[in-house]
Order: sequence, then structure tokens, then C-alpha cells
Amino acid sequence: MRKLKKTLAALTAVTSLSLFSMGAAAEAATYQVKSGDTFWGIASKYGVPLSELKTVNNRTSNLLYPGQKLTIPAVSVSAADQDLLARLVHAEAKGEPYAGKVAVATVVLNRVASPDFPNTVKGVVYEKSNGYYAFTPVKNGAINKAADAESKKAVKEALAYRGQGKGSLFFFNPKTAVSKWVFSREVTVTIGNHRFAK
Repeated sequence: MRKLKKTLAALTAVTSLSLFSMGAAAEAATYQVKSGDTFWGIASKYGVPLSELKTVNNRTSNLLYPGQKLTIPAVSVSAADQDLLARLVHAEAKGEPYAGKVAVATVVLNRVASPDFPNTVKGVVYEKSNGYYAFTPVKNGAINKAADAESKKAVKEALAYRGQGKGSLFFFNPKTAVSKWVFSREVTVTIGNHRFAK
């Protein structure tokens, strides 16, 4: 019994240390700039807002020099939420241009930031109002299918783009939309078959 207690104590200590180390690593990372790197490219790669990346590194210009080290801020959207968002993008924007996929992810992130919608990615994606789901893939189950690489990349880019767009909160296909209300919204941009609006 003593041996079992010692083993459990050792396992608990190792697990605690591992979880602590993983948490610390998730808070911030350091990146060494390579030739050809841009702030935008680095922000997109790590899925952090461009403005936050520049602020954390006390930078106002876009100049980068190979060898310099940048602090990468902690990612504010969990890996699970990024996966959920990528699955939504894949289901909603399959066959649409890449920019349209980024814009769909941006709509969800804009909703998270808006006081008029739930304040989490999961809350926005699964929102149901007056008996209707906000997104068709939640209703028909397409949300449960794995996202492709392009949708995952689009989510990272949308995270980098946060706070820089036109504030789109809605998107719809004018050929298939049945709600007259959505046509009353101010259109911000049209990409492929989707209109984005606020």
C-alpha cells in the first residue's frame, strides 16, 4: 500500500509539473525573425491579433530584421474553439474563395466581441434564437465534420485580422436566403456567393 501511495504521489507531482509547464508555455512564446517574415505572416501563423503582436513588442512600424526576437502573446481562442470555428468555416464556406472563409470566421469573432451575441466562440456557433440556429451546419450536423487545412488556416488569419475589418456580424447567400430581415442589413463586402453585413 505504501508503494502504491508513493507511486501515486510521484505521478501527481509529475502531472502537476507537466500541466504547469504546458500552461506557462501557452502564455507567451518567443519567435526569432527570419528573412522574409512580416508581422502579418507571424500573427497569422500563431493566430494572434496583429495589433496585439505589435503592442506586446512595443512596435509601431512594420520593419523586422532577421535574428530579432519577438514575444508572441498568448492565444486568446483555445485550440478546441479554433477547431470548432474551422469546422463551421468548412461547412459554411465550402467552395467559396479563401477570402470568404476568412470573412466567415471573422463574423464569428466579431459576434464574440459584440455585446449583442454570446461572448464565446462556442456560444456564438451554437446560438439558438426564437427556435432557430444561427448557423445551418449546427442544425444539419455538418458542424461535426472535420475541417480541411484551408479552413484551419482561414481561422488563424481571421484571428490575426481581429479588430481591423468593417465589423461584419452577418453573412448570407442572396440566392438562397429566405429571411427578408437579413436583406435590410448594411452590406460591408461581397465575397463569392456570400454577402457580409452589419
